[in-house]
Parts: sequence; structure tokens; C-alpha cells
Amino acid sequence: MLHLLRQVDKLKVQLLSIGSKVEEALHSAIHAIQDRDLELANAVIANDKVIDLAEIDLEEECLHTLALHTPVAHDLRFVIALLKINHDLERIGDLAASIAKQASFLAQESRIDVLPYDLPGMGRIVQNMLNKTLSALIDQDKDLALEVRKLDDKVDEIHRGMYAKTIAAMKENPDQIDQYVHLQNVSRQLERIADHAVNIAKDVIYMIDGEIVRHAKLQAQREAKATSEN
Repeated sequence: MLHLLRQVDKLKVQLLSIGSKVEEALHSAIHAIQDRDLELANAVIANDKVIDLAEIDLEEECLHTLALHTPVAHDLRFVIALLKINHDLERIGDLAASIAKQASFLAQESRIDVLPYDLPGMGRIVQNMLNKTLSALIDQDKDLALEVRKLDDKVDEIHRGMYAKTIAAMKENPDQIDQYVHLQNVSRQLERIADHAVNIAKDVIYMIDGEIVRHAKLQAQREAKATSEN
């Protein structure tokens, strides 16, 4: 049992290290967009390999733990959830690198004086979501994990309104269409990062009390159907 507890602690440290790297990548990618910082953008792109390798190492450690220690109950939930969270963090790292690629392009093009949507606000919300998910994981805080799901609605609202605003901006500035397309891509990538943060929050809830909330509506419908048939 002592060996398992030590292994679980080791896995947690590895995951939080990846989380810290991903947070930094996202923060830097967003600043590279806002500050037209080509050097910072290229650094995010280059560092994505570090996150990828760390994700592989952690997955191997998780599989080793399952095979060697055969955890049960809470420890088993922890390792299963950690595998999923590890994958979501790696995908956020990939998306941060994609944002950095958009930043690299935009830094070398003519500046857009007025952004067609609230990119800084969207970026702050998404960073806050990621920060809250990692804090919820560290503190095993279900309420904090639930807050992340609420913030996702704000990101979706900005993203939905982005298309009409950028299309209108393209019509007014046809010489900057390429820049606006890249800004559309940034919005799409931020929205996807928010979705991954929600996935992590759901897995934290599963880790805490075993509640599977990824498909909660589907589960509720199935239970209601079973009840009506009895």
C-alpha cells in the first residue's frame, strides 16, 4: 500500500508539472498574439515537443501503475482520471502551439487596429478556466471544478459572435482578409481549449466522488427510460 501511495504522489507531481508547462504555453501564446511577439510565438511552438514528451512519460507511468499495483476504489479512479486529464492537457498544449503559429503570421503582417471580437477577454477567461481546473485538481475541490463549466458559456458566447463580426471586418478591410482568417482560427482554438478545460473539470469530479459527468444528460435519459419501462 505504501508503494502505491508513493506512486500516486509521483503521478500527481508529473501531472502538475505538465499542467504548469501548458499554462505557460497558453499564457505566452496569447501574449504573442496581443503583442505581435514573433520570438515568443516561436518559443511556444518549439516548447510543444517538451509537453508531448512529458505526456508520453506520464501515460507510461500510469499504465505501469495499473499493471504493477492494481489500484482499487479511489486510487483506481485517480489513475483513470489522470490518464484522461493528461491527454486533455497535451491537446491544450497543441492548441496553444497553433495559436502561436497564428501569432507568428500576424506579427509579420500589417497591424489590425481594432480587433473584431474580444480576443483579450476570451483569452483571460480561457486562462482562468485552465487555472481553476488545475487548482480543483490540487485541492480536490468539486465546487471549483463546477465553476469551470459555467465559464465555458461565456467563451461560447464570444466565439458565436465572432463570425459575423470578422466577416463584416473583412468586407470593410479586404486587404487584411488573411489576418482576419487567422484571428478566426485563434477564436476557434481558444474555444476548443475551453472545452478541454471542461473535460478536465469533469474528470476531477469523477476523481473526487466517482460521478461520471461527461455524458450526464445521456445517463439521465437512460435512467428515466428505464424507470418508465418498469
